[in-house]
Amino acid sequence: MEKERLDYLQIHPKDNVLVALRDLPQGQVVNFQGVTFPLRRAVAAKHKFTVTAMPKDSEIYMYGVLVGKVNADLEQGELLDVDNLRHAADDFKLGNRKLEWVQPDVSAFKDKTFNGFHRSNGTVGTANYWLVIPLVFCENRNVLTLKSALEEKLGYRVESKDYSNEVDELIARYQAGASTEELLAVDLSASVANAKANRLFPQVDGVKFLNHDMGCGGTRMDSDALCGLLAGYITHPNVAGATVLSLGCQHAQASILRAEIQRRDPHFDKPLYIFEQQFEGTEQELMQKAIKATFAGLAEANTLQRKPAGLDKLCIGLECGGSDGFSGISANPALGYLSDMMVTLGGSVILAEFPELCGVEQELSDRCIDEPTAEKFIHLMRTYNAKAEADGSGFYMNPSPGNIRDGLITDAIKSAGAAKKGGNSPVTAVVDYPELANGPGLNLLCTPGNDVESTTAEVAAGANVVLFTTGLGTPTGNPISPVIKVASNTKVFEKMNDAIDLNCGTIIDGEETIEEAAHRILNYVIAVASGEVQAKAVKLGQDDFIPWRRGVSL
Repeated sequence: MEKERLDYLQIHPKDNVLVALRDLPQGQVVNFQGVTFPLRRAVAAKHKFTVTAMPKDSEIYMYGVLVGKVNADLEQGELLDVDNLRHAADDFKLGNRKLEWVQPDVSAFKDKTFNGFHRSNGTVGTANYWLVIPLVFCENRNVLTLKSALEEKLGYRVESKDYSNEVDELIARYQAGASTEELLAVDLSASVANAKANRLFPQVDGVKFLNHDMGCGGTRMDSDALCGLLAGYITHPNVAGATVLSLGCQHAQASILRAEIQRRDPHFDKPLYIFEQQFEGTEQELMQKAIKATFAGLAEANTLQRKPAGLDKLCIGLECGGSDGFSGISANPALGYLSDMMVTLGGSVILAEFPELCGVEQELSDRCIDEPTAEKFIHLMRTYNAKAEADGSGFYMNPSPGNIRDGLITDAIKSAGAAKKGGNSPVTAVVDYPELANGPGLNLLCTPGNDVESTTAEVAAGANVVLFTTGLGTPTGNPISPVIKVASNTKVFEKMNDAIDLNCGTIIDGEETIEEAAHRILNYVIAVASGEVQAKAVKLGQDDFIPWRRGVSL
């Protein structure tokens, strides 16, 4: 049965604005709750317009929460934009527990499993990687040298598209005397990518060489947090073992890293090789030891096999980036429904990006399982925003130019839609960066709104799969956990289908319900977690890794 295709939508009964689901011309007559009125201006898809006349300073509600106040008297049917609307959000405080929720029907998934790598601490990986990590930026070059020595020889080099043929064509045209206009008009043929080399260790999904610009020169808080973040990656279920390069004199000491590993996994038994250049001596001695250790570790990791595991062993990170005005009504609610399904099945989900929870703090704090958990969430939100304001930028300045262009014109509008990824289940834990957040249920993890910093943190917190919604498009990935991109609209899915895995524009187009989309996404997650399908970010070799720097450089 074909589903109804709408021109505009009221998201929540309390809302006093409508969202255009497609481009609406000036003068189009809107019929809402028995009242008809014309649009005063053209309204592009994803943008909002008023349903009543509004005096200056009137409150605007979306998703049932306050998202802004108008700057001038507005007529009925007026487009909301950055000139006539400013950010506003309700204050929040410790309230009563509101833990009742309706669990979704998960009968279609209760007996399903995925094939993963079982670790001795009871976690299950969706992949099997070896890590090569610098404890300080001074070792980045040595890490890259190891990459150059090992990656291609072992068959792990990701063969991206080679554009050298196109460059050869342009060189030939230029040498033949082509003008600038002629060069710009050349129709470049696609070159053929190199064939993928055979892997020496077929049970190991790859060797990941991480680089960063931290470990020394900043605050001790940041170097300690870096050790915690790296410990989260080393103890991660998707990791078989690690080679760590240290200079020796930096703030981020190997002893701190070992202590952080012990905190996360008291019975840690993975192969771990730590080499300090100032102790080893010459670069040659350091590199030879690191190469031998890494090779031996890979041989050991190659003995592991995928085995069935229940869906309760999945820990799914919920992320968004390049959001648009459709994100909060298609892709994010679909992830919210999936989140509730995972909680019902006994799994774990992580909702992060605290600047993008501005305006929904009261709802989330009320959903916390007990008052101490709610108080921790409130404290982290207030402290983070105060630090941002002290640095000259509060949460209200979070929307990017792309967000604003596509309908997210206040932080509260963006946040109210972003929070939909967390569904309706109780909040079982609130966790500060860079700690583990992989307990059963819905976990709130304090991270920035920056896509890569937040994704980096979610994986360190235990996410063995990340679901990443986007309305504008992004190639973001992660070195060790598959990042599955979900489009909020069909246009961006078709335009960037090399980087985006799934389309929830079907919801906007009236072809699918939120529940149906959630079921489709979860089936895809199971296939990716089992190694049957590669996420697009993995195919592209998109290994984005940025630790969060909270302090300042000294």
